[in-house]
Amino acid sequence: MTLSITTSTRSIGVVEVSPVGEIDVENAYEIKDAVAEQLAAGTPERIELDMHGVSFIDSVGISALVAAFQLASVSGVKLVVTRPSRFAHRQLWVTGLLGLFGAPDPCTDCGDPAHRTLVP
Repeated sequence: MTLSITTSTRSIGVVEVSPVGEIDVENAYEIKDAVAEQLAAGTPERIELDMHGVSFIDSVGISALVAAFQLASVSGVKLVVTRPSRFAHRQLWVTGLLGLFGAPDPCTDCGDPAHRTLVP
């Protein structure tokens, strides 16, 4: 499965980065790159990683999230995870990183991302 990432402006000062698919060793760098692009384009007050479409994330993906968090933090930008899929939520909880990303509740109305079809 592949990873696609879309970005949008939610409100003044808030940018949303939405990965859909699997975040693993082959594409985890794309998360950090997407955050870096938003920081280079301007300095938002907040970056929200909407992870409702993440069907899988491995340890390299978790490391990329932490690197993105640190990159944003150095720029004075708050980075939080919003609407994590149950799988992503579980991975953040197991690793002890849920609080770092704002302690979001799992998305209960998003459906199972493992059963979604990606549209390129």
